[in-house]
Amino acid sequence: MKKFVNAAVYVDGCGIKRTDLVFDGTIRSVGGDAPDAETLPLPAGAVVLPAFIDEHIHGAGGADAMDGTHAALATVAKTLAAEGTGAFLATTMTQSPENIARAVSAAGEFIKHPAGGARLLGVHLEGPFIAAAYKGAQPLEYVARPSAETFDKYQRAAGGCIRIVTLAPEAEGALALIGHLKERGVIASVGHSGAKYGEVAAAIEAGATHVTHTYNAQTPLHHREAGVVGSAMLFDELSCELIADCIHVSVPAMRLLVKNKPKNRLILITDAIRAKGLGDCVSELGGQTVYVKGGEARLADGTLAGSVLKMNRAVQNLVEKVGVAFTDAVDCATKNPATDLGIFGETGSIRAGKRADFTVLDAEYNVLLTIVGGEIVYRA
Repeated sequence: MKKFVNAAVYVDGCGIKRTDLVFDGTIRSVGGDAPDAETLPLPAGAVVLPAFIDEHIHGAGGADAMDGTHAALATVAKTLAAEGTGAFLATTMTQSPENIARAVSAAGEFIKHPAGGARLLGVHLEGPFIAAAYKGAQPLEYVARPSAETFDKYQRAAGGCIRIVTLAPEAEGALALIGHLKERGVIASVGHSGAKYGEVAAAIEAGATHVTHTYNAQTPLHHREAGVVGSAMLFDELSCELIADCIHVSVPAMRLLVKNKPKNRLILITDAIRAKGLGDCVSELGGQTVYVKGGEARLADGTLAGSVLKMNRAVQNLVEKVGVAFTDAVDCATKNPATDLGIFGETGSIRAGKRADFTVLDAEYNVLLTIVGGEIVYRA
């Protein structure tokens, strides 16, 4: 048993308050005492938050989900813990069927045999069901028509752990696939798409509830055609991912999205690649060379190729540059993704009975501790 004593804690339904927090694998009490529990000391200015959840992350620390190995996922999990992330979805990309099947299979096995660090919740299948014209940094030769049969093949390989599928709803077969996903409790997300407003509306009718990295690799807002971006703002039922690195999306555009979305429908993601944490370097994404310089990851032609963003800095940017209240910004990296994934009953906020998943930040948003299931998985 462990405890924080007289700590600043973001308590579910109460905001940030001074209290004791007692836990083992589960939060035993908020405000109660446990004399025999180990006290974890905290410096002045530290705040205890729910651990972050990243539902769109490709890689970090030199490893990528598409490597398709237990070792690669272990590296990603360990690296993410250092930025306060306690849970994540291993995100694939448009690749050969064999490579995708290997990657999702490795994720399914890793869930059964974790290796510490952030907890793997499942898979975000980003592609291959995307629009060629909006492929972004994904390889064109492996773009495929949306197919329930193909999805089922990947889901079997994954052992049922695919939680989100990014797709272009305007593609032939997409609406049928969206309905198929809805029936199976899998999130259909509009992304890498040239869809018009009417096609997004049809996707919502079929069961889509999500938008992948809003603004990026999708039809922009135009005064004669709202596109995916305008639809994302208009339809409150759509949860919107956001890469808040101030590179993929400008600060004014982030403010516009925040102003137009219900607070519970904005989800911070990193969309990070294997180069995260390695500084300026030459890296790789889906067999393509990626050049990382000054915090930007790009292909040789200048196309943005994921990010090297850390989740604690995404929260900081939302607060300090976009003007979002601190606890609302934290919700975008904790409560909102947990609700989106249907796991808010067990994690995503600090309340007695939930999992003991915490991150502790200092006043400069540096991560001091990350705790997953009551175990310290990162200490600065």
